[in-house]
Amino acid sequence: MDFYRNSSEDVMKHVESTKNGLSKEEAKSRLERDGYNEIEDKEKVPTWKLFLETLKDSMVIVLLVAAGVQLILGEVVESVIIFIVILLNSVISVVQTRKAESSLDALRDMSAPEAKVIRGDSKQTIPARELAQGDIVLLEAGDFVPADGRLFESGSLKINEGMLTGESEAVEKNTEAIEEEAVLGDRRNMVFSSSLVVYGRGSFVVTGTGEKTEVGKIADMLSTAEEKQTPLQRKLDVFSKKLGIGILILCIVIFGVEVGGIWFGDTPVDTTTAILNALMFAVAIAVAAIPEALQSIVTIVMSVGTNKMARQHAIIRRLPAVETLGSTSVICTDKTGTLTQNKMTVTNYFVANGSNENLPEDPDNWSETERLLVNIAVLCNDSYINNEGKEVGDPTEVALINFANNNNKDYNEIRESYQREAELPFDSDRKLMSTVYTIDDEKLLLTKGGPDVMFDRASYILVDGEEQSLTDEWLERLKKANEDYSEQALRVLAYGYKKLPEGNADVDHDDENDLVLVGLTAMMDPPREAVYDSIEQSKKAGIRTVMITGDHKTTAQAIAREIGLMDEDDIAVTGQELDAMSEEELDQKLEKISVYARVSPENKIRIVKAWQKKDRITAMTGDGVNDAPALKQADIGIAMGSGTDVAKDASAMILTDDNFVSIVKAVGVGRTVFDNIKKAISYLFAGNLGAIIAILFAVFLGWTAPFTALQLLFINLVNDSLPAIALGMEKEEPDVMKRKPRNIDEGIFSGRTLQAVITRGLLIGIAVIISHFIGLQHSAEMGIAMAFTTLILSRTLQTFAARSNTQTAFGAGFFSNKYVIGAVLVGFVLYGITIMPFARDVFDIPSTFGLNEWAIATGLAVSSVVLMEVVKVLRNRK
Repeated sequence: MDFYRNSSEDVMKHVESTKNGLSKEEAKSRLERDGYNEIEDKEKVPTWKLFLETLKDSMVIVLLVAAGVQLILGEVVESVIIFIVILLNSVISVVQTRKAESSLDALRDMSAPEAKVIRGDSKQTIPARELAQGDIVLLEAGDFVPADGRLFESGSLKINEGMLTGESEAVEKNTEAIEEEAVLGDRRNMVFSSSLVVYGRGSFVVTGTGEKTEVGKIADMLSTAEEKQTPLQRKLDVFSKKLGIGILILCIVIFGVEVGGIWFGDTPVDTTTAILNALMFAVAIAVAAIPEALQSIVTIVMSVGTNKMARQHAIIRRLPAVETLGSTSVICTDKTGTLTQNKMTVTNYFVANGSNENLPEDPDNWSETERLLVNIAVLCNDSYINNEGKEVGDPTEVALINFANNNNKDYNEIRESYQREAELPFDSDRKLMSTVYTIDDEKLLLTKGGPDVMFDRASYILVDGEEQSLTDEWLERLKKANEDYSEQALRVLAYGYKKLPEGNADVDHDDENDLVLVGLTAMMDPPREAVYDSIEQSKKAGIRTVMITGDHKTTAQAIAREIGLMDEDDIAVTGQELDAMSEEELDQKLEKISVYARVSPENKIRIVKAWQKKDRITAMTGDGVNDAPALKQADIGIAMGSGTDVAKDASAMILTDDNFVSIVKAVGVGRTVFDNIKKAISYLFAGNLGAIIAILFAVFLGWTAPFTALQLLFINLVNDSLPAIALGMEKEEPDVMKRKPRNIDEGIFSGRTLQAVITRGLLIGIAVIISHFIGLQHSAEMGIAMAFTTLILSRTLQTFAARSNTQTAFGAGFFSNKYVIGAVLVGFVLYGITIMPFARDVFDIPSTFGLNEWAIATGLAVSSVVLMEVVKVLRNRK
């Protein structure tokens, strides 16, 4: 049954209740049938199971096997380091997953604790969880609505439903049935669980409890909404499987070749010891080939990005969101407070034979009509600004006192000049508010209200300070001004007055007739000034911005066109129009729809899924409970800092300033973070590739292995952490916000990254092979020492080349990244320790390794890095 489309009497019959309420026995029976009025806990995956899930990664499995073998062979320190790295990554992953589950808990916390009901014809207070369908609930200002229901009594009842609709203005309620189909925000005869009564009183019959309320439906959507892996996570998962398999095959081949050489070689050796050494070397290659710190490095680089974003008013709740932002191609954004200032502002006014642009800067130059217009706007008004500078009152009335302040007339000065003598408060039936003041020795009834109502009640108009009859001509001019403002989605109020007899302090609604019209004001929630440039910047960056709002279609369109979000061929649709579309129709129109108005939570999820179906990385903003499912479904959910805890807990990022501009800035940071992650990855794999090329070359030519197992592990320690982290501190590339969003099918080695890895890996490998060959002319030990020196120094110096795939180290600013300088210096110091007399035996560096050998090995390392930069320059010119 559509309760809002039926009379309250019919709804009562449907739920089998009366205005006397349910009996205690009937309520108990219904609770047993329907369950308690609460959101049930969903079964959670055990923590131990989540922990084991993190160990399924192929690279992690290879590392665990390698660490296990090392442990068996007595290499305890290396094994412990690998285990610690894996453990830290798993703990971080589990903690993030548990955080993501808190949105349902926050939703449960919003439920009203108690409810005032009529049961057995007597009023009583019961725990809200014991409400049943058919219960009669009483509401008054300050109450949280404890369940969904159909109103049958309303005394100026106003309810804030912003947590469900996204609109901050309280909704005036009534009891009349609504004939046509209406979205949730327009169901004026219904109340919804967890909304707040801000004014008046009312009574309703409960139509839905627990999971059957609108909030309950959102909880269900939250529990079923899919959390998306980021593009980088997906690519790393695929890549790690391939890499893990490849490394296992490589280790088996090298181990097989080594064992074959032992069994079929001519040199007598201790077979058991030799095979163990071969196994140890194969394991060392696995550890050398896998950048075990990769996940940690990615996490650290993302953490650096979160700090940068925090300075841009964007707080990251889940680290992967940093990278996701960088690949965002669609931003679905709310209007109120995000694109706009969330502050009603008078933008225009109209008086007969007067200006309708801006008031004269000096109030002394205002016309009599203009002065009276401002006076009525301020005096027929209950809002104020407190001592702390906080605006208190209805947003529309606050806009009117700011209208005076912004035009150099302090509203307090106006109020202090006159004393209020009587008032007729606003109500939704009259759509008027009136106050009584004595101005210039005349007692006046000052009235403001809706233009149509004011036009009907007026008999005169103030022209150049003189009262004239309201002729048809003047009325047409007023109506035309009202229509012009309305077409611009401006909210219009009309102002008038009436002279009262002296000594008559009492007024009633009948006095609000034969008014003298003074003028009109038009107001709107204006766009944030910086939004215009941000929308343009988003377009240049290939990002599609879509407005999704609970506001009316006309208002949303007007704002969208003004800020450049809506192009000439774009269209706007309402939630009802969206519901009427088939999936195929939506798919066809999706690229042209820039504005969605009066939408439901289901609409929002459908919009997000439609974009995701097109393989577009989608960001969604929101602040209300109604936004939470879509925030969770989106590739990145962005909650407003002023929003509900439910929305924040369902999101990946929180905007502390509720500003769309901050999203665009965060996208720039996200793109830079992804660039830096790719730089770190290419740095790691280029160095590893160089080592593997040198090893394979030596193995298949029958040379002595160029490195010992300990050397390989030491190189990993020196080169796999600090330099890669330092690359994560790089500033943004010049074209970061001029590129289109990357394709989600694009691999982590796409673009120039794979070229860079292969080029730099080959150059490092060739330099090491040459160094190894020169050393072998003296002895096997010298060959190992020279190969080790060339590899560790070339990998360390490669940090400079890895700073950019397009700019040279000098083009990017040689000293602009102090962390790179520091990482390289630390690498040199650590290498220096290995050639000290007390450490040479440990690292298999012979005493004959002197300055000449070091100079040759170092020169080859430097040459490889110089060639990397030369290749970069040549590619750029091509």
